[in-house]
Amino acid sequence: MAENKTKEAEVAVEATEAKTTQAPVVSEAQANPEKFLKEFDWHNYEEGIEQVEDTKLEEFEKLVSENFVDTLDDQVVEGTVITITDRDAIIDINAKSEGVISLNEFRYNPNLAVGDKVEVLIDVREDATGQLVLSHRKARVIKAWDRVNNAHQTGEIVNGFVKCRTKGGMIVDVFGIEAFLPGSQIDVKPIRDYDQYVNKTMEFKVVKINHEFKNIVVSHKALIEADIEEQKKEIIGQLEKGQVLEGVVKNITSYGVFVDLGGVDGLVHITDLSWSRINHPNEIVELDQKLNVVILDFDEDKSRIQLGLKQLSKHPWEALAEDVKVGDKVKGKVVVIADYGAFIEVAEGVEGLVHVSEMSWSTHLRSAQDFVSVGDEVEAVILTLDREDRKMSLGIKQLTPDPWTDITSKYPVGSKHSGIVRNFTNFGVFVELEEGIDGLIYISDLSWTKKIKHPSEFCNVGDKLDVVVLELDVEGRKLSLGHKQTTENPWDKYADEFALNSTHTAKITEIVDKGATVEFNEDIVAFIPQRHLEKEDGSKLKKGEEAELKIIEFNKEFKRVVASHTAVFREEEAKIVKQAARKAEAAAAEAKPTLGDANDALQALKDKMDGKK
Repeated sequence: MAENKTKEAEVAVEATEAKTTQAPVVSEAQANPEKFLKEFDWHNYEEGIEQVEDTKLEEFEKLVSENFVDTLDDQVVEGTVITITDRDAIIDINAKSEGVISLNEFRYNPNLAVGDKVEVLIDVREDATGQLVLSHRKARVIKAWDRVNNAHQTGEIVNGFVKCRTKGGMIVDVFGIEAFLPGSQIDVKPIRDYDQYVNKTMEFKVVKINHEFKNIVVSHKALIEADIEEQKKEIIGQLEKGQVLEGVVKNITSYGVFVDLGGVDGLVHITDLSWSRINHPNEIVELDQKLNVVILDFDEDKSRIQLGLKQLSKHPWEALAEDVKVGDKVKGKVVVIADYGAFIEVAEGVEGLVHVSEMSWSTHLRSAQDFVSVGDEVEAVILTLDREDRKMSLGIKQLTPDPWTDITSKYPVGSKHSGIVRNFTNFGVFVELEEGIDGLIYISDLSWTKKIKHPSEFCNVGDKLDVVVLELDVEGRKLSLGHKQTTENPWDKYADEFALNSTHTAKITEIVDKGATVEFNEDIVAFIPQRHLEKEDGSKLKKGEEAELKIIEFNKEFKRVVASHTAVFREEEAKIVKQAARKAEAAAAEAKPTLGDANDALQALKDKMDGKK
């Protein structure tokens, strides 16, 4: 085998010599073939790979570790932009080859230039073409979370780009990550136009991170609150009751207005906005309006400040003319209606109460809404006036004469009138004869014949009724009326028609528990007790059966009529019995000697004994 290798070496040498015949320089193998063969690297020749010394390999590995990145690790490394094409950026990361990143990943940085340092993540070590593929976007995300967490822990201020609006706030790009900016965290004052912040770069503070759902909440308000807090402490330290300050209307609610005093908010309650009564604060002020306010009160730490606006002007009661007195007529506008009355503004900030009892002479009180409405211009008379307590009571009914002053001449007892049904009670009906004159019809005075349990069975509110004045109490301002008295009492004529023992023919109307009822006419309904339903043959009358009836009770006062069928034929029987008895008595009388006959017989016997005959 050694011989064969020697021959092969010789052939190789000859071939080498043949290739270099034209070279002017003689090789070492030609000059000293023995030495060349002795030092020939048979391993390199057999394996096809040149053997490198261990020291040289160690030196090479050291150079590689110092100058090239390990492409197997998913670590973020820094690279340098060496070339920018129309679509890609070529990045040198000190690897064995350069990497490629699409320019789409640099849209946030339109000023990217050759030589810029960028963070990248090795996405693909070798694509189909053997190219190293890098990702700047993934590197930004990884680094961004590190930066966000660090900013949250240290309170560092970060820059963010407001991308768009969303429900309840804004979406902000922070280090390439989308964060949420709540609407309440944009500024210390309420924001009405969110769109003004879109596409703007602002400073933020990371206030909350949800690692589980990868959510980030940032705040711009937190950055300015620190400065405001210093201003607030300075302002609060100088606050005094009665102090007048300039502020800006920050917010308007239904109950008041919040005013910004330069970092400190105060509330002007709706009752402290105007001396006049208002329905909503926006009638007086508007948002962002500058105005002067006076400090009315504040708590111990001065965190709640009560402000006033109307206190800057003179109280209307102090401006009320001195010649205004009780009994004067005034005009005003109805501003509030309550159950008990209405408030009339007779001058700006000066109100008087018209109690519902002072709206009409009628003693039958109604609601104030029946007389006036909010906004009505009314005239009234001043009844009481207290300038010290700033109270005034008014009356409307005093503008017309009291109808009770001549009541005795207009509505004497026994006079007939017409009135309107105004109200019901369980015991009667209130009828209005005119404004201020009401009378009561007791339920018993509604009808002569009908048994009424409630007045609503007889009439309706608003109906017109004829009445008769039964009683008049001028001092108590009371009228007692009657309706049934406008007609004759039909029971007067029924007393003769349905007298005791009179007989009538009618049909049984209804069978009830204790007997039956029969209707003689629309007014007279008689009752037949159970035992009086028996007929001559022993049976009883049934519903709808016609029979002859006898009146056995008639009470006009209680409107009670009781009839009987049994009494009809039993009376005949009684008559027959009486007639028979009388005949028997007569026959007996004829058959018996009389007292005179007895006396005659005794006298004859005596005479006979005396020997007269």
